Amino acid sequence: MKIAVVGTGYVGLVTGTCLADSGSDVTCLDIDEKKISSLKDGNIPIYEPGLEELVERNARVGRLRFTTDTNEAVAAAEIVFLAVGTPPTTSGAADLTALWSVVSSIAPYLAEDVIVVTKSTVPVGTAAKIENKLSEATGRVCHVASNPEFLKEGAAIEDFQRPDRVVVGVRTPEVAEKLRRLYSPFLRTERPFLVMSPESAEMTKYVANSLLATKISFINEVANLCERMEANVDDVRRGIGHDSRIGFSFLFPGVGYGGSCFPKDVQALTAMASERSSELTILQAVHGANLTQKQVLGNKITDYFEGNLEGRRIALWGLAFKPRTDDIRDAPSLELLDVLLAARAKVRVFDPEAMQNVQDIYGSAVEYASSPLDAVTNADALAIVTEWGDFRRPDFKALKAAMASHVIFDGRNLFDSAEMHSNGFLYHSIGRSVVDGRPKEGGSG
Repeated sequence: MKIAVVGTGYVGLVTGTCLADSGSDVTCLDIDEKKISSLKDGNIPIYEPGLEELVERNARVGRLRFTTDTNEAVAAAEIVFLAVGTPPTTSGAADLTALWSVVSSIAPYLAEDVIVVTKSTVPVGTAAKIENKLSEATGRVCHVASNPEFLKEGAAIEDFQRPDRVVVGVRTPEVAEKLRRLYSPFLRTERPFLVMSPESAEMTKYVANSLLATKISFINEVANLCERMEANVDDVRRGIGHDSRIGFSFLFPGVGYGGSCFPKDVQALTAMASERSSELTILQAVHGANLTQKQVLGNKITDYFEGNLEGRRIALWGLAFKPRTDDIRDAPSLELLDVLLAARAKVRVFDPEAMQNVQDIYGSAVEYASSPLDAVTNADALAIVTEWGDFRRPDFKALKAAMASHVIFDGRNLFDSAEMHSNGFLYHSIGRSVVDGRPKEGGSG
């Protein structure tokens, strides 16, 4: 099939590349001439494991092309995917400015039987509005479908090629069948292809992310309570996770969620409900709990140093909002950096992929280390913010020798509390009761 993908951000680039790798003829369109030129040269603007190799291979054989020419991308396309950003406005609602601009720009070039598919996360009812706008612009009925993405940053290629499910929102069986044929290479292991209305598909995306965010905020608040009641959140998690109705996924306590999806989608769904006089009070609480949780690590560090951080050397391990990405949007690390810098601490950071993105924001206000061990040299404390595999098995003897003071604030519970104490560290984590660096008797970590 001939496919056009409008937008070469995270979702658009992954979508276009994976469809090309399955045999489709794909042209990716973007108005950013610098980005398109860079992609033509084989330079990938984001870090996503496996993406660079797939782009290179499919571009080399001619199945994947990049252009700024709308006619070149769209005129011959059987399916046009819209994958432009929909950032939050100040009210939390999705900003569709870029989307409407794209709809207007592609309308004159659309083939008569083309299917336009929204891949962007958009408010419920957007597909219907696109249908109307395209019909007005072209003078004919235009098929518009919704096909929400469920890609995890750091595992996006795997998620696209081996999806849990593919959701499409359509008006006609013919459109559903064409999309089924497009996705058939990815459905060979009997993964479900779920057909519904565009409105239901649009809602599915928001509800999925909001429910996952709810699980994260819930276990974070439980963890905070565990600390105050001399319970251990690791034990509690095991105790509830073996209940098949609950499970273990997204029940890891930490310092809050970030990224481009959960914060935005929780607020957008809340805003949609409010516009229709239907308050989602649970999601309002989820969002508020997450904002509070991002302050937990900063509060622990500030309390330990009795409110005086001026001149203290604090090392940070992890800047990206999660491992295996360079994305720092709404990352908890930024909240901590702001707290430490405002208190005049000296901050030295390390992240395997996200250092340049942080440097673009903070410049010389932060020191940038060449390795995890380099970051902690002469540090008065270490804060762990992202659970990169690079941090899970450090040389504790070398770590202890490098640090000026052996205090660790672990926002991702990477280590066992008892082991850390035996290695000579004062270890603060999330949801585990600690006395003088030692777990309370009766706890397991």
